Amino acid sequence: MGSEVDHPMPLTVLISGASSGLGRALALHYARQGATLGLIARRRELLQELAQELPGAAVYVADVRDATAMQAVAQDFMHHHGHPDIVIANAGISRGTLTEYAEDSEVFADILATNVNGMLNIFQPFVVAMRTAGHGSLVGIASVAGYRGLPGGGAYSASKAATIAYLESLRVEMHGSGVSVITICPGYIVTPMTANNPFYMPFILSAEVMAEKIVRTIERKKLYAVIPWQMAIVARVLRLLPNFLYDRLFAKAPRKPR
Repeated sequence: MGSEVDHPMPLTVLISGASSGLGRALALHYARQGATLGLIARRRELLQELAQELPGAAVYVADVRDATAMQAVAQDFMHHHGHPDIVIANAGISRGTLTEYAEDSEVFADILATNVNGMLNIFQPFVVAMRTAGHGSLVGIASVAGYRGLPGGGAYSASKAATIAYLESLRVEMHGSGVSVITICPGYIVTPMTANNPFYMPFILSAEVMAEKIVRTIERKKLYAVIPWQMAIVARVLRLLPNFLYDRLFAKAPRKPR
């Protein structure tokens, strides 16, 4: 008699911001791997279109800024599928902002609420279950924009700097639990978020290629990654620039439209 071959169980993966861009690409990638998917997004129509392509996925029309809604999503998903192997906090927004305009204050607050508090809200309901199980990955999509404050992008840079620091705190808190906390800092991605950027975007990748690289990073349990590697060099150089030189170089740089 031949010995039985152990086949790995399909992954269970929950993704926020799943209706377009990187989130959609990640969902399609994991679906091809046979994963059980939970997909969260605010835009009902786009999410329903994706659900038609992925008929086995659990879909949730919800806003990551709403902590109560995220608790309900988590309870429903875990009731049907157990705790997820991977939670990807991908939902994020970006708009140009300038401090001198009072009307931008609301935009600033919205970006912080979505990109920072939204990440907390999607992770929080799963931490105890994952720690109890002793395994799982909490994956936060940050950005190289969090390395230095970009002119005209104060809200977005601030939000991504905050997510990098938050994920580091969470990683230390979960150390030794068996749960991985993974920080992903993408460079530029071809998505609706970057479509109107009036400046050159070096090393820009399609959402599909970025998703493939992120999935490989998660598989390797690499806890911090800047993708692509070329952007990691750029980000490191920018971080090392003295303030007077950084200010001079970027004072007149093109800015994201308000």
